[in-house]
Amino acid sequence: MVRAGIVTGYGINADVELSTAFARVGADARRIHLADLIAEPEHLDRLRIVAFPGGFSFGDHLGSGLVFAARFSHHLKERFRRFLDSGGLVIGICNGFQILVKMGILPNLSGSGRPEVTLVHNVTGKLEDSWVRVVFDPESPCVWTRGIDEMDVPIRHGEGRFVAADRSVLDRLESKHLVAVRYHDRNPNGSQRNVAGITDLSGRILGLMPHPEAFLDPENHPRWRREAIREAAGLRLLRNGVEAAAHA
Repeated sequence: MVRAGIVTGYGINADVELSTAFARVGADARRIHLADLIAEPEHLDRLRIVAFPGGFSFGDHLGSGLVFAARFSHHLKERFRRFLDSGGLVIGICNGFQILVKMGILPNLSGSGRPEVTLVHNVTGKLEDSWVRVVFDPESPCVWTRGIDEMDVPIRHGEGRFVAADRSVLDRLESKHLVAVRYHDRNPNGSQRNVAGITDLSGRILGLMPHPEAFLDPENHPRWRREAIREAAGLRLLRNGVEAAAHA
């Protein structure tokens, strides 16, 4: 059974949802506090998936995900690199996406581990809490999004506007099909080129602002009484990751 570690603590608040979602698609899902992971980094050696959930880590006081990213990188950078080199998979959702980009894990086009993109305050100047339609790039190398065309999924964030360091970064993301997820009919935060989520060159790391783990039952969908919602679409994305990890 694929073991997934859901990293929590210090204001992360979607860890139970994400743990439940991974369990539903067949993973051995375990919530691990960041402090425990730092104290016993060998936890990483027993995982095939590391997941960074949503929330407001450290209150977003110095910028969303920034302090969490700094603590994780300072204490676990080399161990985490070994995990990635061994073929491990990673997903970061909302605050987790913010953490990954500020660690330089995504997109890491240069291989230097320096941040190349970030997520800043929504152009609306307010927290966006709604459902959106997203579409997936069929040519993306991302193992998490394979076979998924589009999805209705909830968002809930105040700092979800995707911006790149410069146009060349955006162009490289586009040319290599690393923009795995885009907002379709409405860009709720003003993200450049409608980016809702990106992957790395290996396709094993995915960061996205929408919350697939919040769509676990058909009744979660706002139109479940009016439409035939056969499966909670969020599970498809997480199932893809578990199946990829099982065969890695």
